[in-house]
Amino acid sequence: MSFQTTIARRVDYDGVGLHSGVLVHLSLLPAPVDAGIVFVRKDVAGEPRIRATAPHVTSTVRATTLSEGGVRVFTVEHLMSALAAFGIDNCLVELDAEEPPVADGSSLVFFSLLKEAGKVQQEKERQEIVIDRVYRIDDGERFLVAVPYGGGLRVSFTSLNEHALVGTQYRDFLVSEDAYEKEIAPARTIAYEGEVEALKKAGLGLGGTLENVIVYNDERWLNELRFPDELVRHKILDLIGDLRLAGFVRGHILAVKSGHALNAQLAKAICTSLA
Repeated sequence: MSFQTTIARRVDYDGVGLHSGVLVHLSLLPAPVDAGIVFVRKDVAGEPRIRATAPHVTSTVRATTLSEGGVRVFTVEHLMSALAAFGIDNCLVELDAEEPPVADGSSLVFFSLLKEAGKVQQEKERQEIVIDRVYRIDDGERFLVAVPYGGGLRVSFTSLNEHALVGTQYRDFLVSEDAYEKEIAPARTIAYEGEVEALKKAGLGLGGTLENVIVYNDERWLNELRFPDELVRHKILDLIGDLRLAGFVRGHILAVKSGHALNAQLAKAICTSLA
């Protein structure tokens, strides 16, 4: 039997948003049982709240966006991933802008903040989602499958990229706090140099720099990799964060070329089946 958890104390962090480029102050605060993960927009009148659940996903273009009551937050996946791996059920996430800080482009800063805050067990049992059937999300080129698994959360991900520098990458992790912190959390967002200008013209990636995004071109990486297969590790990081929008899932997730769109569809499918 597992019990719900929250963080032990408030922690704060300042940075810029990856896509907005806007300076934002982030505060993580304890929350009562059954609160879930809730984003609070401190910069909006009335400080509206957005619950971090799969039905509130309204966009998956280059990031995961949550909207409720006409208010949104976007690029939530890195923080949600850290909250999932650290095992936090209930937390208030206060922001004074639409997007959490990008930090170094990974989730390691968020995971470290959560470790600094500490974790406390609460008095109510956690309702884990145990995958007891097969879920398959398929768009013809990419797919995502969830199947029963006797352990906790296991993720097997295959990334296929025609670029010679990237190529085919595969990783398989049984997700635990220790494995996540060492092998997944440090993996950063990756971009192709030729797409950067187009992204910025579309109002995306405005906060991206070589300090928070790994960039490659036709000849080389522009910054040093933390792992030879950093791309697929970051894909797994994103998947863990997107899947947390369904709850705490126990099962084996098998992914080929999946991204935020398929991740969100799987999270929504799981929620719908439980309704």
